[in-house]
Amino acid sequence: MKTPRLPIAIQQAVMRSLREKLALANQKLERNYPEPNLVYQQRGTAAGTAWLNTYEIRLNPVLLMENQQAFIDEVVPHELAHLLVWKHFGRVPPHGKEWKWMMESVLGVPARRTHQFELESVRRNTFPYRCKCQQHQLTVRRHNRVVRGETTYRCVHCGETLVPER
Repeated sequence: MKTPRLPIAIQQAVMRSLREKLALANQKLERNYPEPNLVYQQRGTAAGTAWLNTYEIRLNPVLLMENQQAFIDEVVPHELAHLLVWKHFGRVPPHGKEWKWMMESVLGVPARRTHQFELESVRRNTFPYRCKCQQHQLTVRRHNRVVRGETTYRCVHCGETLVPER
């Protein structure tokens, strides 16, 4: 699926949210943490990810277009909190007490680990395969590996090799 072009107004709203939350965190923590890079290259069903080594936030442009306000209110602070926790505490569990504290006490946002967005537009097609005991859905990538003869897959329950349904 082709990545949609994001209107500049949406990009500006996302950046404004990022900068407001970062300024709030810097004020409350009495620090001067830098602004992370913002990249619209997240794919799949993840709304966003925080990349510690490159200090960047990757956002899913498809889900952003479909859930603009939720991204501004929830996803941007969620990913920013990961980066701030890493800067402030070092390596700690991703959704641990430090992250929860950063979300709620510092950024003033409810600490939710997962989004509730409709995923139909970003779900990949699957292909039906069968074994002795049930039907399986293989992703496009796995299906293509089977078609090219690169691999076979077995059922974890009965151990039989999966075959495409006709």
